Amino acid sequence: MKNDTVSVLEGNTFVVGRLNGDVDAGPGEPHGLFHRDTRHLSRWLLTLDGKSLDALSTDDTKSFSARFFLVPGTGSEYTDATISVIRHRVVGDGFFEQLTVMNHSAEPLRPEVVLTFGADFADLFQVKDAVIDRPGKSSAHIRDGMTILEYERGGYIRETWIRPHDDEVELRNDQVAFRPAIEPHGSWTTWIEVIAAVDGTPAGHDRTRYRPEEEPRPHMQLGAHPTLSELIDFAPTLETDWDPLKVIYTRTLVDLAALRFYPREDSEAAVPAAGLPWFQTLFGRDSLITSYQTVHAVPELAGFTLDELAALQGTHRDDFRDEEPGKIPHELRFGELTAFKERPHSPYYGSADGTMLFLILLDEYERFTGDTDRVRRLEPNARAALAWIDEYGDRDGDGYVEYERRNTETGLENQCWKDSWNSILWADGTLAKLPRATCELQGYAYDARRRSARLAREVWDDEAFATKLDRQADELKKSFNKDFWLADRGYYALALDGDKKPVDALTSNIGHLLWSGIVDDDRAARIVEHLFGPRLFSGWGIRTMAEGDGGYNPIGYHQGTVWPHDNSLIAAGLRRYGYDDEAATIAFAILEAAVYFLGRLPETFAGYDRTLTEYPVEYPTACSPQAWATATPSLLLRVMLGLEPRNGEITQNPVLPKQIASLELHDLPGPNGRYDAVAGRAAAQIA
Repeated sequence: MKNDTVSVLEGNTFVVGRLNGDVDAGPGEPHGLFHRDTRHLSRWLLTLDGKSLDALSTDDTKSFSARFFLVPGTGSEYTDATISVIRHRVVGDGFFEQLTVMNHSAEPLRPEVVLTFGADFADLFQVKDAVIDRPGKSSAHIRDGMTILEYERGGYIRETWIRPHDDEVELRNDQVAFRPAIEPHGSWTTWIEVIAAVDGTPAGHDRTRYRPEEEPRPHMQLGAHPTLSELIDFAPTLETDWDPLKVIYTRTLVDLAALRFYPREDSEAAVPAAGLPWFQTLFGRDSLITSYQTVHAVPELAGFTLDELAALQGTHRDDFRDEEPGKIPHELRFGELTAFKERPHSPYYGSADGTMLFLILLDEYERFTGDTDRVRRLEPNARAALAWIDEYGDRDGDGYVEYERRNTETGLENQCWKDSWNSILWADGTLAKLPRATCELQGYAYDARRRSARLAREVWDDEAFATKLDRQADELKKSFNKDFWLADRGYYALALDGDKKPVDALTSNIGHLLWSGIVDDDRAARIVEHLFGPRLFSGWGIRTMAEGDGGYNPIGYHQGTVWPHDNSLIAAGLRRYGYDDEAATIAFAILEAAVYFLGRLPETFAGYDRTLTEYPVEYPTACSPQAWATATPSLLLRVMLGLEPRNGEITQNPVLPKQIASLELHDLPGPNGRYDAVAGRAAAQIA
């Protein structure tokens, strides 16, 4: 599918621009160089003799770098260009850009090569809202062989340093100009560093992090910090007879590496950022689910995510940030609006599910790694999270987790994973009253207690606490299956609203109930029937809301689109309840959709029925790459291979869609060392 932008990202930095590498950000456009939530460049235009350049081809397969192959625009259909340009960009704490101009004629050339630049230093939230109000002071000046663009407001300083590495250069406040002499059939190369100097001092900003001959190091605890190539070599090796899966798997590894985010400048602990362009930061829910999706293959992600979120766990009540004791944060931000408390994101705690997901991941991590040391170290955090479920998550003492924002001006109104304002609707399309107790939150609370009971019994040596948690889980499952079940519809309510009335919309949330295990066994078949009925299953995946409901919209963010991560959790739930063929059906539908997105699943795509389209239709503002979409193939591989940790061992119970005859993952990490998972024809040959 076509995309008219190129994104290059690494760690806390990303650049979004046109296919020719230019950046010229308009209102609301997430174009530019962004570092820790501030746009350090909003303009970066390359011209040759006053003309912009057209892209012949673009290579952005490595995520952290891109090559743009360019020629001057002439307006003619048939053109034999006598000059061409290669623009090579490598991102890291800014970016390094190498320019190579090639003369293909028999005459010497002396072109004028100009880069025009500017920075609005907008906060990412302002870009997203298309309202860029800059109360501070901007300036530009030349010093020490570089142009410095500066923004200052009450001691808050952001600078961008443009440093050319060429003696033959004309440096201005808004341009770098070169006039190289290029011999016939010769070439000329130069390079420019663009440095995001966060505090306006040289400390840590002597140069960009990477150069073209270097690769970003993802900072995993695998001995010496591996390069991207080393990471791919270290990751489990995939073999399959369905070739598109090899492309999808490689794309997953590359994008997971690129989406690593460093919450603390003084630490090399990296967590999954939620996604480009709006959410390149630590998100409780997203980072936890991404870590869950990959824990069987890259457990280090889960370990770092648990540690970083535990360090930010709520300690007191703060209504502005929706913080409460024991609550796991939702979002971490660093920009101007956060610094001046115009937005509550340092961090913000406005999610009702992150705390339960923290406990779910903690157990899953220990089962796949055997790392009881980390689980013991995080025991106080786990106990605080469980106390939050009882004391703050359950706002009215009815046994269910509800949410309603305390920050009524800038806080999130919906604090479940479907966090758009109009996602929790009745079947007739009317909005459900707050506070809301969505069904999947109760499933997560059930699962969190059940898993924590195991940890209390087997790791924390507290049988009394384990017994209490098991009793709470039993009581919740019993009451949930009574209060949320819609007998006349044959499915669970989307939520209980503020009047404790069951909200009757049919949504994908019921699939999360299978993942958590809260569904009574005798009702699972009805849930599966609805998930695969024509109202929810599009052919490319399960929709977020059923066709025919009053709020259904196939291009509504949470009202009928298909979300890959949503489907991966549902597939895992189907396997939990023994619906293996159905799980394989979802797995292949999502993987087949990935083929049309060139191996990179977007955050979401349209919910049109497959009979209407020959390919999945793009959602216009979907994040890509986006962490839990990027990690979806990883969990689907686990689902198909049937990998489950039990009693210190990884068991295998594979089920493959009919389109895949052979599937192997080699050198997977496990609690007792590395192992192979083999399914289909390959497994039969081994047997």
